[in-house]
Amino acid sequence: MPPLAHPSRTGVPRPAPDPRPLPARRTVVALVAAAALVVSLLQAVALSPDRAQAATVGSGSYADSAPAGAAVPTECNDRPITNPRAHVTSSFPSGAIPTNDWWTSLLWRKFDCSAVSAALAAHPAVFQAYTDGLGVSYPTTPSISGTATGVSEYHYSYAEDVRIGLAGLTADGKVDGYSDWTVSELWSNGSSSLRTTFGHGLPFVYATKTGAGDATLTTQGTPTVWSNSGGAIGFTVNGHDYAAYAPTGATWTVSGTTIRSSLYNRDFFSVAVLPATGSASGRAAALAAYAPYAHNHVTGTKVSWSYDEASAKMTATYAFTTQAKQGSGTGTVFALYPHQRDHLTGVTPSSYSYVSPRGPMRVVIGASQFRTVTTFNGVLPQLANTGFSSGADASQLAGYVDDVAATDPFAGFGEDTYWTGKAIGRATQVIQIANLTGNTAARDTLLSKVKARLTDWMTASPGETQRLFAYNQAWGTLIGYPASYGSDTDLNDHHFHYGYYVVGAATVAQFDPAWAASSAYGSMVNTVIKDAANWDRTDTRFPFLRDFDIYAGHDWASGHGAFGAGNNQESSSEGMNFASGLIQWGQATGNTTVRDLGIYLYTTQASAIQNYWFDDDDEAFPAAFGHSTVGMVWGDGGAYATWFSAEPEMIQGINLLPSTAGHLYLGYNPAYITRNIAELERNNGGPATVWQDIIWEFQALADAPKALAQFRSQASSYAVEEGESRAHTFYWLKNLAGVGTVDRSVTASTPLHAVFLKNGVRTYQAANMSGSATTVRFSDGTTLTVPARSVAATTSDGATTNPTPTPTPTVTPTPTPTSSPTPTSSPTPTSSPTPTSSPTPTTSPTPTPSPTPTTGTGVPATSRIQAEAYSAASGVDTQATSDVDGGQNVGWIADGDWLRFDGVDFGSTPRTQFVARVASGADGGVSGLVQVRLGSPTAPPIGSFAIGSTGGWQEWRTVPGNIVGTTGTHTVYITFDSGQPANFVNVNWFTFQ
Repeated sequence: MPPLAHPSRTGVPRPAPDPRPLPARRTVVALVAAAALVVSLLQAVALSPDRAQAATVGSGSYADSAPAGAAVPTECNDRPITNPRAHVTSSFPSGAIPTNDWWTSLLWRKFDCSAVSAALAAHPAVFQAYTDGLGVSYPTTPSISGTATGVSEYHYSYAEDVRIGLAGLTADGKVDGYSDWTVSELWSNGSSSLRTTFGHGLPFVYATKTGAGDATLTTQGTPTVWSNSGGAIGFTVNGHDYAAYAPTGATWTVSGTTIRSSLYNRDFFSVAVLPATGSASGRAAALAAYAPYAHNHVTGTKVSWSYDEASAKMTATYAFTTQAKQGSGTGTVFALYPHQRDHLTGVTPSSYSYVSPRGPMRVVIGASQFRTVTTFNGVLPQLANTGFSSGADASQLAGYVDDVAATDPFAGFGEDTYWTGKAIGRATQVIQIANLTGNTAARDTLLSKVKARLTDWMTASPGETQRLFAYNQAWGTLIGYPASYGSDTDLNDHHFHYGYYVVGAATVAQFDPAWAASSAYGSMVNTVIKDAANWDRTDTRFPFLRDFDIYAGHDWASGHGAFGAGNNQESSSEGMNFASGLIQWGQATGNTTVRDLGIYLYTTQASAIQNYWFDDDDEAFPAAFGHSTVGMVWGDGGAYATWFSAEPEMIQGINLLPSTAGHLYLGYNPAYITRNIAELERNNGGPATVWQDIIWEFQALADAPKALAQFRSQASSYAVEEGESRAHTFYWLKNLAGVGTVDRSVTASTPLHAVFLKNGVRTYQAANMSGSATTVRFSDGTTLTVPARSVAATTSDGATTNPTPTPTPTVTPTPTPTSSPTPTSSPTPTSSPTPTSSPTPTTSPTPTPSPTPTTGTGVPATSRIQAEAYSAASGVDTQATSDVDGGQNVGWIADGDWLRFDGVDFGSTPRTQFVARVASGADGGVSGLVQVRLGSPTAPPIGSFAIGSTGGWQEWRTVPGNIVGTTGTHTVYITFDSGQPANFVNVNWFTFQ
């Protein structure tokens, strides 16, 4: 388990309405109290003494029921759930019960037996179900607690605006159906019923009814009605605009806080949250724009994906099925998250947008589907050995490897699924290092032990209670026993736990393909994968993509999602470990279906992590939040916190582990890494003192020489994180010091690849998990021959580095070790402190612009270009800056202003990132875009980033933004767009990377 330098310090999760929730993410440390609770639960929920039988899957097997005495999913009052279908209708699909979704609390009443649901953060709206209908909220103002240097949270919490109901109807709502990102809730009592469908990205709630009761909208406070004609009513409540659409011929009446309609004896209507427009004419225009789609009820949503190996492009299609309740129209209205918008193709968003905890959601009107196309930049089972050939470093590394191989790799770890997985992950990294450095003895020793332990877990015998997977027929889930962190009682974290097993199985498959054959243990590994991410819609044993929220673009950790802030996810990097494992397992076994599923999960979630955990473009987090990363994403916000610690190293590090060559997405934005590390050291009062290895490994993706120097100075004294080893940390840091940073401009014909760039020299790496050599072609024409079961590298100057050829190992199972003591952890988190408000900045008067032209001919794009060195400008002036560089900055920048720089030379290597040093003292709500254009201030932008208040006009922040890959020499315009007259940004300098 991870070391706790200060065990008394605890993280601060979002408080739930009920004080009893079990944390959804306890990745690293187990609580002594929680351990006692689990013991009592095991005793309290003991099942029938009948012995579980084994269901055979190839040479593997799983139990067909939980072992005697084992815990199962529980609900309010910690009671075992005997009927998971108690809160669904007869129309609900048969088969496995979906869990780990944004809407799961509708069918799983974890904390409050009387609650129909917890908050349902669909975005742009947040919903909550009650016995008299569906509450609708559009939160646009975040609540922020904590401090900018300590534990802190932001939440766009549910605060009801309107409740959709049916006159006289009260009933216990039940889930009537669902699709990939929508859900339908039914209230039924005698001859009356109300059915609502709502989901991610949908501004509409679609409603149908039976019986004579009027459709009712009950508002919180008297609504302001600004339009009411033709069956459509527009009204404002709590500062938010809504529209309700009834069938042709129907009318809406208003009395106090109730809006109602008989629907002209029809059975359908819809209610929409409208985007803020700021004017009466804008509200009317939005109501009219949405009207043609108000009665095209969304009846289904579905994702599909396809990977083009030759171009390394992943295309995902998100489709909406609609039913015209009136007329014959098609298409709908939906809002896109930033991670979707960043890779969008085929549709053009309108000018409308919504506020959300993930940043602005842009609205598409009238389409039935959209696509995203994302470049996949590869994963590796391990970095190629480019840094260790001979000498003292090679000897030091060999010693570290032998130290790991000389001990039982599972000693000191718990017997549960998570800690077994951590042990497998640690050993797997060292197996690959040993293979690539020619240490066959260490490789084969560790490989034999990992294979034996995996075989044990992939096999269940009648009556077995330890190291097995058991299928829960009622829920449709595969639970590993011993379980941990609610993986049994709450169905938490299956992707976190099982990802380590999949990576380990891929490594075994690399060296022993017979073990991984479908007739041997391969089918059992695929069954474990299906529990967390079932790709086969016809296999109803498991829900489709259980842990992955298709529209939100990332996993959720909690099985029930019944917290006051919705669902949550802490360790996004362990979710990516699962995706990387699927890619490696699929490639090693020739299963392109699983491989491509892994690439879909990986590419989608990599973008989500950059946007929502790291907010590297400063678009998601509220400016007053003050942090550049979160430890946890909640349905309605985010928290600079963990479930287990308030240490900055752990808050930031929990999204960085395990650090492997399957996590190179963490290196996509080196400038952000520097910013992240700077925040850690600011919040910590200096460099990391715990989890140094995790922090160094992240830092190495931006500045490996610095991280390597820190490792060397503390190599014998720092405390190793449990899933790490000195062997892996040293290997990682020194190899990255030699190759530089991740280069995303080049891809390869195999998913197992990576490209790096240092001082203009490109290093190409590729892995081959098969038994015969293969040739890999990179997109710039470079080719690389990769020996069997190895990782090779070549550089752009033609030098090739191949690993030491090694024979295929002979691996025999070894006896499994006895169980280890259960790790302990810190106490239950407490509430956040009250935030300290920032001083109100003083703005300077707007001067008359008088730019100082400066020649810019031949300026390298990669140099730091001072903003005041513009060749021409409009609407700005310069002033002395207090930034660390001193000199001047450009200020008084508002909507429509621009700066021109002549002769900016991007060189022959495409530059894909724009980084600027900016500050803003803009008033609350004032923000804008900083854009890059070529040749003209009105040319289409090649990239941009958004900026709001940084806390003051001289409170400087380095902000990155992506641009279209650019080469050659250009006249560069930096333009500014806010749609508001107020000044919103100062600029000191910028560069291209």
